[in-house]
Amino acid sequence: MRILLFCENAYAIDILRPIHDEAVRQGCHEVLWYIHEHKIKSFPYDSEVNATRSMQQCFDFSPEAIFVPGNIVPYYLPGVKVQVFHGYAAEKKDHWVIRRYFDTYFTQGPFFTEHFKKLALRYGDFEVTETGWTKQDWIKANLNVFNAERDALLSSSGKKRVALYAPTFSPKLTSIPKFRPGLEKFLRDNPDWLLLIKFHPLTRIEWADEYRSWANGRNDIVYVDKSHNITDMQLMSDLVISDTSSAVYEFLLLDRPVVTLDTIARDIYWENITDPLNLGSAVKRALTDDDSIARRRFIRDNYDPHLDGLCCRRMIAAAEDYIRRHGTPRRRKVNLWRRYTSIKTFGRVKTH
Repeated sequence: MRILLFCENAYAIDILRPIHDEAVRQGCHEVLWYIHEHKIKSFPYDSEVNATRSMQQCFDFSPEAIFVPGNIVPYYLPGVKVQVFHGYAAEKKDHWVIRRYFDTYFTQGPFFTEHFKKLALRYGDFEVTETGWTKQDWIKANLNVFNAERDALLSSSGKKRVALYAPTFSPKLTSIPKFRPGLEKFLRDNPDWLLLIKFHPLTRIEWADEYRSWANGRNDIVYVDKSHNITDMQLMSDLVISDTSSAVYEFLLLDRPVVTLDTIARDIYWENITDPLNLGSAVKRALTDDDSIARRRFIRDNYDPHLDGLCCRRMIAAAEDYIRRHGTPRRRKVNLWRRYTSIKTFGRVKTH
C-alpha cells in the first residue's frame, strides 16, 4: 500500500512517526511524508525517510491511504483519507466538527467511537473504526527509556518526585499568567518535588521569558527547552499540572495524577482548582483520594484502552480493509467552500 503521512503542523510529526515505523516493519508498503513548506521549518527525519514539501509530488505519488492528524486534507489527492486525530481534548469544539474531507475516522477509544458513529449516521459519507491512537504505540515501546534521565534529574537536584507543568499556549485558555504564585507555594511547602516546565512552542515569548528567568539558578525547577518532546517529559513525571491541554488526557492514560487550573472541560476526571494557591491540597487528593483515582481510570478505560502497542498495526489493516471494500478513492467530493479552503491552504496540482 502506498501511504502518505500528512503533516500540516509540526505536532503531526510525532503522531505519524509510529505509523511510519509500523509500515516499515511490515515491509510491504511505500511511505511518503508530506511536510508543509511554511508551517514546519525543520523536519527531524529528513535524512531518514522519504519526504516532500511539494503537493504535486504527493499527487504524483498516487497514495492509496493518507493519514491525517489535522482538520483538513486536499480533496483532490487520491487515496482513502483517514482522520487519526491530534489528541484527546474532547472539550474543544472543533474536535467534533465534520468538515467532509475524510472517508474514515480512526478513533482512540469507546467514548470517541460512540460519538463519531452517531455523526457518521447523520452525515452518511464516512466510516468509523476504533483503533487506538498512534502515540500509545510509542509510549508502550518507550515507557522506561527515560528512567535514567529522570534519575539524573532527581539526583542532581536532591529531590524525590517530578511534577510537570505543561499548560496550553492559547491566550484565552492558558494558566501561565496566573499560576506562578501557586507553583511557588507548592514548591515551598513540598520540598521533595522537582518542577519541570514545558511550554508549547507557540507560547507568547514574554510568558516563556518570565518563567525561564524564574527557573534560572534554582535547584527545584527545570525550564525545558522547547525542542524536547512533551511525551518524554510525561514519562519522567509523577504528576502533571496544566489547564486545558490534550497533555492532560495523555498523562491520565498512564494512570498518573493530574491537577488543572480553570479547565474548560465539561466533564472533569481529575482534580481542578480555581485558586492557584490550592495546588498543594489538590495534589494530595489526586495522589490519595479513592474517588479521584477512580475518575482518572475512567479516562484510561474509555478514552483509549488500546495500550497494547498495536494501534498502528490496526490502522494500517483498517485502511487496507477500506480499500478492499470500496477501492481507492480518486478524490473526495466536497462543496465549493471546502474546495476553496483546500486550494488556498495547499495550492493546486496538475492532474495530467
